[in-house]
Amino acid sequence: MSGHSKWATTKHKKAAVDAKRAKTFTKIIREITVAAKAGGGDPDGNPRLRTVVLKAKEANMPADNIKKAIQKGTGELPGTVYEETTYEGYGPGGVALLIQILTDNKNRTVAEIRHMLGKNNGNMAESGAVSWMFDRKGLIAIEKSQTDEDALMSLTLDAGAEDLLSDDPSNYEVVCDPVDFENVKKAVVDADIMSIFSDITFIPQTSVVLTGKPAEQMLRLMDLLEDHDDVQNVYANFDIPDEVMAQLAE
Repeated sequence: MSGHSKWATTKHKKAAVDAKRAKTFTKIIREITVAAKAGGGDPDGNPRLRTVVLKAKEANMPADNIKKAIQKGTGELPGTVYEETTYEGYGPGGVALLIQILTDNKNRTVAEIRHMLGKNNGNMAESGAVSWMFDRKGLIAIEKSQTDEDALMSLTLDAGAEDLLSDDPSNYEVVCDPVDFENVKKAVVDADIMSIFSDITFIPQTSVVLTGKPAEQMLRLMDLLEDHDDVQNVYANFDIPDEVMAQLAE
C-alpha cells in the first residue's frame, strides 16, 4: 500500500500547483456531471455525487462551477455525453494498472492509452486480468505532525475505519470501507485534522518494488496517463523506495 499512497499523496500535492489546477478542475467537473447523470442532482440522495462535490470543494472549485456541472448531468444545461470505462494493463516490471476513463470518444482514447503503455514498456490487458489484485477502499492520508496516533486511531475506528497504518515515516493512512468513508472523513474534519489526500480508491493487495530504469519508466508513464484529459484516475501496485524516488526527483 505504501507505494500506492505515496504516489497518491504526491499527486495530490502536484494538483495544488496552479499549472495543474485547470486540468484538475476539468476532471472533477466531468466526474460531477457523470455522477449527477447516473444518480440525480441532489447530493443528499446521491452518495457518489456527494463524495465528488466534497472533492471539488477541497480543490477550491467555485460553487458556480459545481452547480453548472450538476446541471449538465441532469440535463438542465447542455453538455457533452461521457462514457465511463476502466482499462486494465501492465506497466514496467509487470506492475498492475487500473485506468479509469471518462471519454466522449472511446476508440480515440483506447488507442492513445495503448500507445502510452507501449512506449513505456507496458501493455493493455484483458478485462479482469489485474482488477482482482486491488481492493476498493476509502483512504485518508494525514501528516503525522497533525495529530497523535492513539487519538487518531480512537477517532477513526469509532467512526467506522478498518485500520490505521503508520508504516510511512511522514503520514498516517486511515483505511475504511467505501460505505463508511463519509463518516470517517467527517470525524477527521470535525476534529480539525487536515488530510493531504482523501478519496475512495483502489488499494493493491501486493506491491512490485521498482528501482533503476523500470522505476523511471513507471513514473514517466504515470505522469503521461494522469495528464491525459480522459483519464480520471490511475491505480497501480508499484512501490519505489524513498531513496530511489529522491534520486529520480533530482
